[in-house]
Amino acid sequence: MTYPFRGIVGDVRGRVSCYKQDWIDGIKPGIRILAPTMYIFFASALPVIAFGAQLSRDTDGRLSTVETLASTAICGIIHSIVGGQPLMIVGVAEPTIIMYTYLYDFAKDRQDLGPRLFLAWAGWVCIWTALLLFLMAIFNACDIISRFTRIAGETFGMLISILFIQEAIKGLVSEFYIPKSEDPNLVKYQFQWLYTNGLLAVIFSFGLLYTALRSRNARSWLYGAGWLRSFIADYGVPMMVVVWTALSFWVPNKAPSGVPRRLYSPLLWDYESLYHWTVIKDMGEVPLVYIMAAFVPGVMIAALYFFDHSVASQLAQQKEFNLKKPSAYHYDIFLLGFMTLVCGLIGLPPANGVLPQSPMHTKSLAVLEQQFIKKKMMESVNESIEQEASVSEIYKQMQKVFMDIEKSPITDVIIKELKDLEDAIMSVEDGHVTTKEKFDPEKYIDAYLPVRVNEQRVSNFLQSILLAASICAMPIIKLIPTSVLWGYFAYMAIDSLPGNQFWERVLLLFVPQRQRYKFLEKYHTSFIVTVSYRTIVIFTVFQIVYFLLCLGVTWIPIAGVLFPVLFFILIVIRQYIFPKIFLPYYLSELDAADFEEIEDGSLQPLLQ
Repeated sequence: MTYPFRGIVGDVRGRVSCYKQDWIDGIKPGIRILAPTMYIFFASALPVIAFGAQLSRDTDGRLSTVETLASTAICGIIHSIVGGQPLMIVGVAEPTIIMYTYLYDFAKDRQDLGPRLFLAWAGWVCIWTALLLFLMAIFNACDIISRFTRIAGETFGMLISILFIQEAIKGLVSEFYIPKSEDPNLVKYQFQWLYTNGLLAVIFSFGLLYTALRSRNARSWLYGAGWLRSFIADYGVPMMVVVWTALSFWVPNKAPSGVPRRLYSPLLWDYESLYHWTVIKDMGEVPLVYIMAAFVPGVMIAALYFFDHSVASQLAQQKEFNLKKPSAYHYDIFLLGFMTLVCGLIGLPPANGVLPQSPMHTKSLAVLEQQFIKKKMMESVNESIEQEASVSEIYKQMQKVFMDIEKSPITDVIIKELKDLEDAIMSVEDGHVTTKEKFDPEKYIDAYLPVRVNEQRVSNFLQSILLAASICAMPIIKLIPTSVLWGYFAYMAIDSLPGNQFWERVLLLFVPQRQRYKFLEKYHTSFIVTVSYRTIVIFTVFQIVYFLLCLGVTWIPIAGVLFPVLFFILIVIRQYIFPKIFLPYYLSELDAADFEEIEDGSLQPLLQ
């Protein structure tokens, strides 16, 4: 607070130094960059389409899928080019939909506003929101992010995953009912066809969910050529959306139009999709009292965006990803203020950092980098096998390949990261290796290779361009059954769980003591060995209870959008109460914090 612009200036200096490399690293993989691009494009587009349909219903068509896609595309392009953390994905999320629904419900009943000036008044709300975001960035409010540890981040990530599953269930159940504002006398809403639509929705949603999850693990399949399994693993999820959409047209001709139910949205060139671009000319007609009143929702949205955006950025660059380039929390909040201002002036709902798409993007780029490193290592291994090298010589060559890719000399940190891989390789009986059947390091590389991420801007930029292009492809998008979207929502939630230590500890609670070594082998959860089981149970039970509290708050009408307050309270609990309960070493293993050091103090934790 005492040094305005300190954070922004530091962020800009840090990112400018690697800006050119951001683009070079994105171009280097060549066509392989399309795999994470397509993966995150569908992860961005389908929820935005669903939220747009929800917004259209709640605002009587004033905003729709066209506007949510346009906002996500515009903000995505801006962020991918000049944003601080290009791994973070921005998009129109459910909190924005909820807030805009509240704004519309308020405006439509006011004679001085009404539906006609709804977007103009929302523009003033965005101006206030942008101003507050500018102030938070300028006065270094993002310093609080350093207090946001694993327990808060993973609890929030789990909350978002459950909310996606909740949305999928609600959507699937709605397939058995007549939509709001629809004519119940239509043939497609007769009981037999409504029931048929619901059953088809169950088939399509669960079909998409199952096949998408299976395709992501295609590399481990026993059947098919290696290139085919890799192709399915990289592009299987979008392919499944296309496949299940195609299958939905195999419904018998006797079924009325609208069975199965499909997406609805006005086209880009329809009047209702063109009006909002010129909303700035109506902003002068908003009475002064409502301009000032817009400050109240502006404060709520600014606080919500500050929290969501910062957490999305943090989870996209978790410690486990071993990122090399600096973060840019302060600058990204400043840029978010600019994007919110632009969206408000052209009548679009603003976009901000989203979950679980942001960490999903980073994970997909980690897979891309892992495949590259693995390929280079295996080339080195095969050459060494031909030369009948010993196991230790093979490992040294693998280590050299890793160092060459890292462009870094061997350091203690690198040696420590490669220790598990070295131990696994050296556990093989030493001697001269002459056949791959005798020695197959590929399985060890898959299990123990340190995580590396291709930190670049190209995939984010390309997926944003595809989002912009999809606005013009609305006639094609409208072919997708809504049930496929519900299945994809569930897939996103489930796919975001691996790597979440909170989820792994919840699973551990149900594992018998004799089977825990298998759990360790599968998830590589070192805390099982280093932390007492009693401490793990108490820590996890607390986190479950707090998570359920946060989930319950989201169900409260209107006040539900204030759920971030609970996470700021959790920061206080973590910093001041946990150190008095848990041993410092145990706490550092379960929830390491940059702001504290492990030292032998006079305070005696309750759990020893």
